Amino acid sequence: MFFASDNWAGAHPAITEHLAKEAAGYASAYGTSDLDKRIEAEFNTIFEREVAVFFVATGTAANSLALASVSRAGGVTFCHSDAHVNADEGGAPEYLANASRLYPVEGPDGKMDVGALHTAVSRFDVPSVHQGRPMAITMTQATEAGTVYSLDEISAISAIARAKSLPLHMDGARFANALVALDTTPAEMTWKRGVDILSFGATKNGCWCAEAIVFFKPEMAEEMPYIRKRSAQLFSKTRFISAQLDAYFKDGLWMDMARHANTMSDRLRTGLEGSNKARLAWNTSGNEVFAILEKQAAKAAQDKGAKFYDWLPPREHPDMVGKDETLIRLVTSFATTEEDVDRFLDIL
Repeated sequence: MFFASDNWAGAHPAITEHLAKEAAGYASAYGTSDLDKRIEAEFNTIFEREVAVFFVATGTAANSLALASVSRAGGVTFCHSDAHVNADEGGAPEYLANASRLYPVEGPDGKMDVGALHTAVSRFDVPSVHQGRPMAITMTQATEAGTVYSLDEISAISAIARAKSLPLHMDGARFANALVALDTTPAEMTWKRGVDILSFGATKNGCWCAEAIVFFKPEMAEEMPYIRKRSAQLFSKTRFISAQLDAYFKDGLWMDMARHANTMSDRLRTGLEGSNKARLAWNTSGNEVFAILEKQAAKAAQDKGAKFYDWLPPREHPDMVGKDETLIRLVTSFATTEEDVDRFLDIL
């Protein structure tokens, strides 16, 4: 009953097998092998246009270097206050993006409120060397609250970015889960809605260590080879990232894994709705579920082996948890089974 994080899950057997296969023999280094080039071309197919792709090791690196590619002195990036870049990356985005800073924007359900975003960006309409200047907007899809921006919401944020001449970045650590939740295509959820740069996450969805920065306008990536090298994110044996992604994309495995994870979360949501010792804290769409449990029930589950994290209530609802209750986060993955879910629900 491992619901602490999809990072706790291992790698899908097809991916480990492909890694083992690629371990034999020789291939040119630093992203120049035939396999590397083939996977870069696969991204063009997936996104229905020519893109520039740069493999990195972690989601934090992908987000930080994506912002570094558009940084400028005094730069300010706008994000939700609970976004991973703001709350969980230890200052790496600011550090690696040349001491730029993040400007948190509030909004319900883990999503930036469009009006609040417009107000925040507009504060910088009059240039001031003391306040800095807008640099980018970054959005998380799916969000840290387990919700998903609709296509229209992405378009609305993109409209602000365009009006203010700002690049729009998407943190897609759970990109595949968001695609499944919206039942849409990678192109439709990104560049067709105005996204300029994507952090494409695969590690949470069954890979071992595979992240990529995708530029939908290749001309925007001119500095990225140097930024990636300077940040120690240029792998010599890049083919081992490509090998993972080769298996990941084959026969739609990546979407199957995300679909399974989302289905297991649906099963959790349905079971929690019928419990008399737990309730859903709010509605989610991907592979994250937030629930309020009686403290005794939460302890009973942990005593019987359930793994999950306690969670802080959202800023807009600080009083949603009673004194004898606790808010927890449950995350499913490709490795979650129906038996895991049902056993956890039975304990409750």
